[in-house]
This record gives sequence, C-alpha cells and structure tokens, in this order.
Amino acid sequence: MMKFSDFTAESWLENRKYYDTCLLPYTGLSGTESPPEAAEALERLRDFLDLVEKPYQGRIVTYPALQYNGTGSTAYLNEVCRKVKSSGFQYVIVLSADISLAGSGIVESDLVLSLPDIEASQHKPVRSCVRDEIEALWN
Repeated sequence: MMKFSDFTAESWLENRKYYDTCLLPYTGLSGTESPPEAAEALERLRDFLDLVEKPYQGRIVTYPALQYNGTGSTAYLNEVCRKVKSSGFQYVIVLSADISLAGSGIVESDLVLSLPDIEASQHKPVRSCVRDEIEALWN
C-alpha cells in the first residue's frame, strides 16, 4: 500500500509515472460523535480502504482522509479532486465507508465508492463490486 507519506521528493519524481490513481478517503464525520464513535468510523474506513489499497498497490496512492461532512462538503470534495488531478493523477477515487454518496454531486471524481450505496444496490460481495468498478474505470 502506498500512502502519500511513503514517498520522498526524489522517489516520487522517479516513480510517479506508475501511480495514475489517487484514492481520497472521506470519513464524513459530523462532529457530534463521541471519541469511541469517531474511532469506530475510522476503523470502518480503514477496512474499506483495504479492499482497494491491497490489490492495487503499485498503481494507487492514498491521500489523507477528508474527515468532516457539512455545508459545502461536496464543493470542497470537488475542489480537492480537481486539484489532485491537476497535480498529475489521471484518476481520483473518493471512498466512504459510512456516508451514502449516490447523487451527491461529486462530479470531479472519476469514481465514487460508497459502502452504504454498494451494499444497498449490489447482490454480490462488496470486494467483487469494488474490483469491478475500479477495473471498469481503468478500462
């Protein structure tokens, strides 16, 4: 798994051509969560991220998570996606374990993976759905 922090300036210049996809985790906290609830949300996000990071290491770089949801969140997510793509990534995937993002208007992302949406609409394992969506994006 490659996180943004795994690269030095030199290693990024040398290897950036292999990493065309940025994974942008979105926790979607409201700020009303207790510390244990916030920790549980981050654990669910981590587990969902594993479905993407592990099979596609060497092609995907995971950026820091955007933690909070609120007024202007969609516009902010779109802005971050735009900026990440302008920095050299061909694809941006926004991923959330707890927030339904169907119809959310995150138009600057190339793919939105929302666990609640996947579980509500798919009749196959989440891992298979995630794999199919990512591979369709790249093909």
